[in-house]
Amino acid sequence: MQTVILIDANKLFREGLSRLLLDVPFNVAAEFASIEEALVAEPPTAADLILVDPGEDVSAMARLSQLRQAMPVPMVILTGGLDARRLTQALEVGVAGYLMKDMSADALAQSLRLVMMGEKVFPTHLADLLVTGQVQPQPATEITALRKGLSQRETQILRCLIDGDSNKIIAANLGITEATVKVHLKSLLRKINAVNRTQAAIWAMNNGLGASEGTQAANSDGPAVAGVASA
Repeated sequence: MQTVILIDANKLFREGLSRLLLDVPFNVAAEFASIEEALVAEPPTAADLILVDPGEDVSAMARLSQLRQAMPVPMVILTGGLDARRLTQALEVGVAGYLMKDMSADALAQSLRLVMMGEKVFPTHLADLLVTGQVQPQPATEITALRKGLSQRETQILRCLIDGDSNKIIAANLGITEATVKVHLKSLLRKINAVNRTQAAIWAMNNGLGASEGTQAANSDGPAVAGVASA
């Protein structure tokens, strides 16, 4: 059984996750409400893995670096929000994983097993950017698109739909065929659970995807992001 140090401000979450991990099996050797508590714990706690939610504090990543130095074991961030800036910082710190709290228990267990085997696990929708070294801070609206698994092209088409553009106009603006527009439109409707282009336009507006970039053609129809781990 692997031992875990669990750091999260929510006591109820810590207790629930501790019980869940026993079935994996991972045993929580110690739990703390903050990184500071873990750093000053006496005596220092030994474990095979650190599972931590750094919270929203802007200085949290600096303290994560201190924790990595004090406890040189694999560290996985388990947090409630996807932020490309924090992901970039986490990579610089050297974390082995960046996981979301809305994932299933089975996916979490599998991800932690992979980490203990020496693998790195990150959100599937940012994996391609990780592989190519292109992870950069992005606006919250773009993160919304990434969380839905939307490709760059699908996001562009959504912006065109806000303007009420027809498939023919979208194709001309983006330099692709109408048939290609239809394929992308069908895919994005499925991803955002919309039944028609009107609902898709409303979803785009509600999620802050303005039309300002809708006519900027990209040179590739491929997805902006792809996965390397099932987490």
